Amino acid sequence: MRAHHFENHRTQHIGWLRAAVLGANDGIVSTASLMLGVAAASATQSAVLVAGVAGLVAGAMSMAAGEYVSVSSQADTELADLARERIELATDSVHELAELTAIYVHRGLDRDLAREVAKQLTAKDALGTHAREELGFSATVNANPLQAAMASALAFVVGAGLPLLTAWLTPYRYLTPVVAATSLLFLVVLGGLAAYTGGAGIGKGIVRVVFWGALAMAITSGVGKLFGVAA
Repeated sequence: MRAHHFENHRTQHIGWLRAAVLGANDGIVSTASLMLGVAAASATQSAVLVAGVAGLVAGAMSMAAGEYVSVSSQADTELADLARERIELATDSVHELAELTAIYVHRGLDRDLAREVAKQLTAKDALGTHAREELGFSATVNANPLQAAMASALAFVVGAGLPLLTAWLTPYRYLTPVVAATSLLFLVVLGGLAAYTGGAGIGKGIVRVVFWGALAMAITSGVGKLFGVAA
């Protein structure tokens, strides 16, 4: 008896992975940059920590709200498209069948086979078939606002907590170099983990995340030092 062949595709992780990586990356970069900017303005360690905590709370709420609104808008669009497709199937099934047949012909099937496939799939689940083939919807990547919001907020808190904890444990005279160095290290780990989970190139993922994180921290520190304010 032939063993069952199991394939583990990465697309099932797209929804939560995108939100989690964005949240953690933003948490590390924004909180570290904020504290480095405040430190560069010659503020006290207490001021740096207060700025970090405020950035953590505000950032987590902002990420959650932003993700929820954004993904909810995507979900609303999907529902509207499905409703329109449902009406078209009920009022013009012949045209919809021809449309589905044309899709399969374009993918390489001959017309007779394409029409037979379209007829059988339509008989089983017309709306689901058109949602998948015509609109490009998939159960593995469709919008889930609450999941995206929670993943982003939690990831932001975890990411922001790393440079914040580092700043709290580090003597003030070493705070700037230590927070900068450890934050870059955190970004290396995050970039590598995200790339590995998504099945992408690890080196490319690390370079991309670290470059933009380092640039953000450098610019914010420069603004704090130049103007003497928390950027």
